[in-house]
Amino acid sequence: MRIFDTLSRGKVELVPRTPGRLGIYVCGPTVYDLSHIGHARCYVAFDVIVRHLRARGFAVTFVRNLTDVDDKIIRRANERGEDPRVLSERFSAEFHRDMATLGNAAPDVEPKVTEHMPEIIAFIARLVQQGAAYPAEGDVYYDVEKFVEYGRLSGQPLDELLSGARVEVDERKRSPLDFALWKAAKPGEPSWESPFGPGRPGWHIECSAMSLRYLGESFDLHGGGKDLVFPHHQNEIAQSQGAFGLGTFAKYWLHNGFVNFNQEKMSKSLGNFFTIRQVLEHVEAEALRLFLLTVHYRSPINFEVTERDGKPRFPGVEEAWGRLDYLYRTIERLADALAVGKPGGEGAVVPEAGTWYAELLAALDDDFNTALALASLYAAATLANKLLDDPKSAAKDVRRRSLERLQQELAAAAGTLGILQQPPRAFLERRRSRLCELRGIDGAEVERQLQERTGARAAKDFARADEIRAGLTARGIEIMDTPRGTAWRIAD
Repeated sequence: MRIFDTLSRGKVELVPRTPGRLGIYVCGPTVYDLSHIGHARCYVAFDVIVRHLRARGFAVTFVRNLTDVDDKIIRRANERGEDPRVLSERFSAEFHRDMATLGNAAPDVEPKVTEHMPEIIAFIARLVQQGAAYPAEGDVYYDVEKFVEYGRLSGQPLDELLSGARVEVDERKRSPLDFALWKAAKPGEPSWESPFGPGRPGWHIECSAMSLRYLGESFDLHGGGKDLVFPHHQNEIAQSQGAFGLGTFAKYWLHNGFVNFNQEKMSKSLGNFFTIRQVLEHVEAEALRLFLLTVHYRSPINFEVTERDGKPRFPGVEEAWGRLDYLYRTIERLADALAVGKPGGEGAVVPEAGTWYAELLAALDDDFNTALALASLYAAATLANKLLDDPKSAAKDVRRRSLERLQQELAAAAGTLGILQQPPRAFLERRRSRLCELRGIDGAEVERQLQERTGARAAKDFARADEIRAGLTARGIEIMDTPRGTAWRIAD
């Protein structure tokens, strides 16, 4: 397996520190508001990364933290006249709800800052003892100039950062680049006792302390959004190597790309900021997940945004919704076809049925290329429908074995990607109902006409049956006569 390592700026072979085992730490959210699409992009990407590594046989310990005390949390709580702890607990629960809705598996460990104060305080004390940090009137700062490799992760050498740094008013800091490890208590803010005086942690120290607690002084893979490369992840490296003198902190660094809307970076100031729930008012969560996987995790992803009836629409996500419809119908057709007849047993399959899954795995082995993996998945679905539509496309036993293999490997691929986990009928009916609502179609009236068509066919009144079909087709309604009976869908 090869991954793109931010630190070395190129693809490298993934070699675990301990054979067969991987420790992964991904920076979690600061829980002061509802999760936005940037959170969805990051955590769907790393969910698939963890799923694939496990599917490839690695024993993965996946740690993702929650920042539940921070300037943003305190500021938002003050705005609302609310206790910061209550606010952070509420939005932690909302974050979990959004992640579950997107189909993300829970991490193995989800540490919170407020539950790890002893570890954080001990870590800061060690940095002070090592001479890498210094107290200043109740605060504690990291001494950046003591760490000569500062800036390496982002490709910004220390001397360049220093020359470009703004001169800060706080004269207690030895360098304008020095960052807070501990912040002295202020009136009305949550605080904890420490050897440096009452206060609370700075943002960066928490991840160094909690990764040490659950993964050790050095571990395999650290991940997060590209916006965290500097200063957050660079500061983590400085802290951890400053404390333990390690040659490495995390062996590999993975960062997902930014989210754009209509080719502009998502920003509240630009008015193109969307929470996950705002997008899910218009499409199903699984469609959003699939859309996020259509672009390689390291590349920026662009959401096209249009408007209808004064509300935003997301055509790319809607297109992904339609692709899910196709995939779920394929799975349902496979299940119906293979529910009858004898198993195919051992033997040959059509060539494409024997190669597509290996191609999908190879794509994921090459820096988790979900875009290329999905192309293989769609090719498999197309092949399945071809074999289902044309019984003469292959010898009977070869066709049966090919369909069985496609069914088995489609399920395995879907499990790795975290899609197609619902009963097909439930998904299809829910999507149809939602599209009826959006397009003003009376589903009950469609059902009545289909019953009339069924009666006409039974009475051999094929002219009337064809007339009903034609009328529904003109309204964008597609009719399918299946072993389960007559089904219908709204055409894309």
